[in-house]
Amino acid sequence: MNSALLIIALSVIMALALGLAARRGVRMTLEQWTVAGRAFGGPLVFLLSAGEIYTTFTFLGGSGYAYGRGAPAYYILAYGSLAYILSYWLLPPIWRYAKQERLVSQSHFFAKKYDSPGLGVLVAVVGVVALVPYLVLQFKGLGIIVSVASYGSVSSTAAIWIGAATVAVYVMISGMHGVAWNAAVKDILILAVVVFLGAYLPLHYYGGFADMFHAIDAAKPGFLTFKPSGESVLWFQSTVALTALGFFMWPHAFSAVFTARQERTFRRNAMILPLYQLILLFVFFCGFAAILKVPGLTGGEIDLSLFKLSIQTFDPWFVGVIGAAGVLTALVPGSIILVSAATLIANDVLRPLMPAVPEDKVTLTARGLVPVIALVAVYFTLQGGQTIVALLLMGYAFVTQLFPAVVCSLMARNPMTKQGVIAGIVVGVAVVAYVTLTHATFVSLLPFLPAKANEVNIGFAALILNVLAAAAVSLATRPAAVSAPSRPG
Repeated sequence: MNSALLIIALSVIMALALGLAARRGVRMTLEQWTVAGRAFGGPLVFLLSAGEIYTTFTFLGGSGYAYGRGAPAYYILAYGSLAYILSYWLLPPIWRYAKQERLVSQSHFFAKKYDSPGLGVLVAVVGVVALVPYLVLQFKGLGIIVSVASYGSVSSTAAIWIGAATVAVYVMISGMHGVAWNAAVKDILILAVVVFLGAYLPLHYYGGFADMFHAIDAAKPGFLTFKPSGESVLWFQSTVALTALGFFMWPHAFSAVFTARQERTFRRNAMILPLYQLILLFVFFCGFAAILKVPGLTGGEIDLSLFKLSIQTFDPWFVGVIGAAGVLTALVPGSIILVSAATLIANDVLRPLMPAVPEDKVTLTARGLVPVIALVAVYFTLQGGQTIVALLLMGYAFVTQLFPAVVCSLMARNPMTKQGVIAGIVVGVAVVAYVTLTHATFVSLLPFLPAKANEVNIGFAALILNVLAAAAVSLATRPAAVSAPSRPG
């Protein structure tokens, strides 16, 4: 066993041990398993929120997108900052309502707010469908990291199976408690590795950041600017808007809000997390540094750029440290996703069909669903060939369709009816699904639009249609105002 593989193996064993140890002394009710009894303080909520930034999407997808696409990768830096600013106002009222109603999932929130169990089921289905590509993303990244960082000693397929089994075991036993313990270790390790690589590689190969960008611009003129069409400025703007609005609409990000002990945690984190987002620049620097030093990567191979350059730069033991950090960026978000997806299916899809089932049976069902969902994700991971960024954007296009209904539900007078919300979500999701399956374009759906409209991210375009449909149906289904009785003349 080479030193890199040994270090990676130890990181997996450590993740499993921490996840299992977190179970100690906790009686796993549904509330404890899904939202850790709403007992997390600021640091743990911060780490769970920050975990949304530093996943395999960031570690491999961010560097790979910078390597393969250039300027369009900047959207990854922009959308998280906007989402955190938005969270200052968005998350506290969500948390207050969830605490008051003892909610444990996102779809539970919708069902209560709109007094519609059917809407809750719809939101749960949309959430699970969106979570599958996100979980596939984590497993895909895990396979890449272990295979490349172990110098081929472990195949990508074997790594995916081992990672999925590890996550499934500790999630079944410890739930959100196990997630939080591993999140703390993951963030410390990934920050140290990313900052070091992002600073060292440009200095080592080019002599500095400015020299690196001058060399790239000389070799590939225009690569560091937005394209006139395709991934243009309009694409950038619509994609940033889509992903910023959808950031907390992911079921696992939404329910992670419920774990906090106090609402002021969100406002404090909203001031700190945009600065934390700047660490992503170092991820981009890794991808940019690889452009001229590891040329020729195309398609899904662009996600290998960071590790390809690291292998030709460092000794195997340090490649193992990088691999260990990468493994944790897959295991921690993957475990949060498994908790959320299993809760959605057990509590919000199956439970309404059998309302008399006691809560302990629902908890047992959710925990039993964990390996099933993991197996489904492994299957799609082994079948799919999309890049990591493409997988994430597809999921975002689905979950952002929930944003208008959430915002309206927090208003003093909600302008949306439950029928309008259902119509809007169905229209938005249907547009995304149709375009994804048929590879159609926005202009092909609405031929009267100019060709430039094709550069709008299809998820954002679907969101516009969602709002229009929701508004129209809400107007048609709003109860007539009861007129005040007239006074006798």
